[in-house]
Amino acid sequence: MRGEPTVAAQRADVARIARLATRCRLVLLEMIHRAGSGHAGSSLSCADIVSVLKFDQLDPGPDRSTGDVFVLSKGHAAPAWYAALIVGGDLPAEEVGTLRALDSRLQGHPDRTRLGLVDVSTGALGQGLSVAVGRALARRLHGRNSTVYCLLGDGECQEGQVWEAFLYAGAHRVPGLVAIIDHNGSQSDGAVADILPLCPLPEKLRAFGWHVAEVDGHDHGEVRDALRRRDRDGPSVIIAHTRKGHLGPDRVLLNGSHSDLPSAAEYAAAVDYLETLLEAHE
Repeated sequence: MRGEPTVAAQRADVARIARLATRCRLVLLEMIHRAGSGHAGSSLSCADIVSVLKFDQLDPGPDRSTGDVFVLSKGHAAPAWYAALIVGGDLPAEEVGTLRALDSRLQGHPDRTRLGLVDVSTGALGQGLSVAVGRALARRLHGRNSTVYCLLGDGECQEGQVWEAFLYAGAHRVPGLVAIIDHNGSQSDGAVADILPLCPLPEKLRAFGWHVAEVDGHDHGEVRDALRRRDRDGPSVIIAHTRKGHLGPDRVLLNGSHSDLPSAAEYAAAVDYLETLLEAHE
């Protein structure tokens, strides 16, 4: 029997994910820059979460029908998932220039009719967690042990349907279900706290019967460990505190704007910064 990985091995694994996350940021920014549209801030805030899922947690299974499921409920952050697929070799690098193009597989929001590597079509906020609950229940009925992961935005959590899904999953102890909230504190119209505060979010979710963990959403080790320590017999939620537009420890793009586009100069500066980070990772 293999023992627990050594501290050195765990650090090396986290460093590997950090390198991949930086590469994902470079790819998603190139996609948005070439498309001339897209949600850079929202994609950057969840890039580390998506990287941990893609490169450490998600098991697609032999034919995807039996493997893990990823629901990107905050569908406007699709570039983060597409970038992870390109960096992971699941999509050809040539498709980086097709984001939001007519008839492209890489639509502005995930579309499973265009791209088989999308498990659920999303974009209408508030619906993803309900779908994730249904997929988790279906897996239990079929006797499968796979996990359904659902990534939500914090502004999205103002939707009533989200709380219906939280209530149902907690009351019925739905196993194999992990929700991750990208808690960057910002939504399209401003700060979440100013529009419709969610506080006290951890206490509310615990009251609904969920296992709750809070992490730094840009700390790959914290995100990975919280996912590995999830409740195996009921639903778990991870509140990941992030910064919209996060490029790295000391840099935020466009002051955390929800959907503004970087100018050519801002894009070039962001690329230079990320390439410097990548060199440091190496």
